[in-house]
Amino acid sequence: MGLLDHAFAALGVRQNAATPGSPGQRSGVRVTTAPAILEKSMSIVVTAATGQLGRLVVDELLTRAAADRVVAVARNERKAARIAAKGVEVRIADYGKPETLKNVFGVCDVALLISGTEFGQRTAQHRNVIDAAKATGVARLTYTSVLGGLIEGGYKEAAEQHKPTEQAIVESGLTYTLLRNGWYTENYTAQIPGQLKHGVVGAAGEGKIGSATRADFAAAAAVVLTSGGHENKIYELSGDSAWSFAEYAAELSLQSGTEIAYRDVPVETLAAVFSRAGIPAEQAYNYAEIDLGIKRGLLQGGSGELSRLIGRPTTPLAETISAALKG
Repeated sequence: MGLLDHAFAALGVRQNAATPGSPGQRSGVRVTTAPAILEKSMSIVVTAATGQLGRLVVDELLTRAAADRVVAVARNERKAARIAAKGVEVRIADYGKPETLKNVFGVCDVALLISGTEFGQRTAQHRNVIDAAKATGVARLTYTSVLGGLIEGGYKEAAEQHKPTEQAIVESGLTYTLLRNGWYTENYTAQIPGQLKHGVVGAAGEGKIGSATRADFAAAAAVVLTSGGHENKIYELSGDSAWSFAEYAAELSLQSGTEIAYRDVPVETLAAVFSRAGIPAEQAYNYAEIDLGIKRGLLQGGSGELSRLIGRPTTPLAETISAALKG
């Protein structure tokens, strides 16, 4: 039994029985039919390149640019070995250690700052990267932010991490692109083993999530990094179709052959579930609070900008659930 299993058990959620049984210039996507590929002298630098999003961005870039033009920044050389084996230069640096960032960027490089993961440290760490990029003179800095509704809606994590980072980038004087990413569908499909036992638990009511896969968002980042027309723009990126937790549970039931229900609980109860799973109390509440944003429609998306950027529909929920069930 995993940590979340123990947490749900303590909450009294029963295991399901199997039953026989689917700040800047506003956005306006402009991608030319023959994208203006960046000058060959420029490198494309991807930070956090060994993370779940970063490695997908690198793979997508390699379909669009030569390996010797891509630079992967990582904290751990061993973890970056798979990337290096593809002919990509790896530079070792840590967001929290400014001295390691001095030689990460080159003049006129195009860079992607993938938001950090260290709770309570991210804003300062992001500023270290922005300062290094400015000192070097990068041509453009792209940042993976979060949908504007969360930033402006007063939600703690978005307000404390993404809003000040966006402001610092704009105030730096660098040419920038802000990718305000919606939620990853994998945030939920990664929990399927627990959901098959305990059902889907949340505090979002009938609110909907316009999610897309990490691969969808990685493709958008690669397009922005390798083509022109994205200078000083903000993109609000979300999936083509939004779904509620009840609809998610119904699709999971259909595909798994197990009857899955959605249980809506108070946000405090959801935070307690996360806390029992080993997440620090403050961080647990911040995660649970996101469901209130979902309830208000702040993660529903609907701009269509993600599919327009990548030139195809975003990955449907049903397809992502199917892939997760197949392992």
